Formats: sequence, C-alpha cells, structure tokens
Amino acid sequence: MESFLSKYEITRGNKLTYAFSIFTVFFIIFLITTAWWLDRADVRRITEFLYILALAQMWNLLAGYGGLLSVGQQLFIGIGAYTLVIFSYKLGLNPFLVIPIAGVVSLIVAFGVSKVAFRLKGAYFAVGTWVLAETFRLLFSNVSWLGGGSGLSITKTMSGISTWWRESMTLWFAIFIGIGSVLLVNYILKSKYGLSLTAVRDSEVASESLGIKVKKVKLLVYLISAFGCGMAGALIFITKLRVSPEAAFSIDWTVIMFFIVVIGGIGTIEGPIIGTIVYFTLRETLNGFGTWYLIILGLFTIIVMIKYPQGLWGLIKSRFNIHLFAIKRHVKEK
Repeated sequence: MESFLSKYEITRGNKLTYAFSIFTVFFIIFLITTAWWLDRADVRRITEFLYILALAQMWNLLAGYGGLLSVGQQLFIGIGAYTLVIFSYKLGLNPFLVIPIAGVVSLIVAFGVSKVAFRLKGAYFAVGTWVLAETFRLLFSNVSWLGGGSGLSITKTMSGISTWWRESMTLWFAIFIGIGSVLLVNYILKSKYGLSLTAVRDSEVASESLGIKVKKVKLLVYLISAFGCGMAGALIFITKLRVSPEAAFSIDWTVIMFFIVVIGGIGTIEGPIIGTIVYFTLRETLNGFGTWYLIILGLFTIIVMIKYPQGLWGLIKSRFNIHLFAIKRHVKEK
C-alpha cells in the first residue's frame, strides 16, 4: 500500500475541471451584468433557460441519481406558484421574498405526500406521483379564493416595482436557482450522501446490507428535488404574472424535464446543461412549424434514446473522455 501511494496520487479534478470552475465564476458575473446592457427579450430568454435548467437538474437528481422515476414533479411547481399567490397576492409580501418560502412549503408538502408515494415501487411510483399532482390540480381548481379553475392575474404583486427592477431581480434569482442547482448537485455527489444515493439507485438490497438507511436516503433526495422545483415554480409565475391550476400543475413541465435529461444524458451533471441548450435551440428553430414541432421533437428524442442511450453528453464523454465536474476520483502517477 505504501509503495502504491508513493508512486500514485488520487485526485478528483484535472486541468479541465479547474479551468471550467474558473470559467463558471466569470460566467456568473457575466450573466449578472446582462441586466444592464442586454435587450429585455434576451434577458427573459436567459431567465427562462436558467429556471428550466434548474427543473432539469432537480429531476435528474431524483431520477438519474436517486432512481426515483417521478412523473409528478409538476406538483411542486404548482405548489410554488400558489405559494406565490397566497403570500404575495393575498398577503402582500414582496414576490421575490416568497421564492425561498415556496421552496420550504413545497418541501413540507413533499414530506406529506411521500407517506403515500413511497408505498409504491417502480412504475407504480411513477403513476402515483402523477395521480398526486392531478389531485392537487383538482383541489386548487375548486378553491374560489385562489381563482378556481380559471386562475387569476397576479400583476398587482409587482405594483411599486419598476419594469427594469422586476426583470433584473427575476434574472438574478434565476441565476441563483439555475446555477445554484448545478452547484448543489455537484456538492451532493461529492459528499458521503451522494455516494449513498448512487448506491441505493444501483441496488437497494446491497445498500441496506452495507448499513445505508435506504428510506432516509430516498426521502432526502425527494425533499431536495421538491424544494428546488418549488422555488422554480414561484419564479416561473413571477415571469408570467398569471396563475391557473392547468398551467401550474401541467404535466408539460415534467415532459420538458424528461426530454432535457434523456437527450442530454441522465445521471450526469453535464447532461441537463447540454439538454437544455438542445431544447431551446430546437424550440427556437422549429417553433414556426406548428404541430410538426412536437412531432420532430418526439422523433429526435426517440433517435437519441435508440442510438445514444447515455445521451449526447454520454457520447461526448465516451469519445473524448471529458469531465467538467470533479465528481469521480482519478489515479495518476506523481
């Protein structure tokens, strides 16, 4: 052992991962400054890109690393949206202060619904999470105080806030949530909990035999994902200024997450980043094709799943052996 350690050293990162870390810092600073000089439409596109990235990272953490295939993450987006309605529209709290509150409320709801969802396994869990989301959608559709099925406009929550400040604050919170979700996943995977999480994903029986508390590990990743989706949900509807059950609890949110993660590469941090870029590129390019846009998007997804089951990032990684995040340990000669 001593001779081995004298000849080799174990490291996490390399020159590329260190360079990417430095690039990330400068990129965050660059994004923050765009509020002052970029066109308003482009600022809104960046904001949307970042909150979609956050959703994709949260779903990837849950499904790609935790092995919990949820089709009901729109539940927490909806909870985040209606937390915004209650605390900001009804109670008058600053909408941007509600964003972290939305995360906490979503976490509490997730803890409650987990008592039901975690009784189910595999495909039953996936269907069960969707049923829970639909149940909450129907529940909010019947609460007239919150606008009922038709929803309500929350424009008055922005009274007294100038357009520039509203869009700039929305952008900066999107940076915090979007880039923060990437850094959070990176931190989790480097920790002992991240090791336990991937072990549970690969084999619950083997993990339990090693002393890992499987239920606690799965519950924690479910709560973290709900927290992130809840904050993103509040931010999304700050940009839209109208909340309705159909929009807030729409399964389209989970479909977008699924598409991005599968295209980019499930079970990788880089995958959702690549997938989000691809999603926005295809959407901007094909949006004028009407219903053909969805058909082309579906065909593209099927082709990638068949030819590159590890996603586009998996293809890049296998070809060039590139790692942007220092997750795995590497052995090299001193």
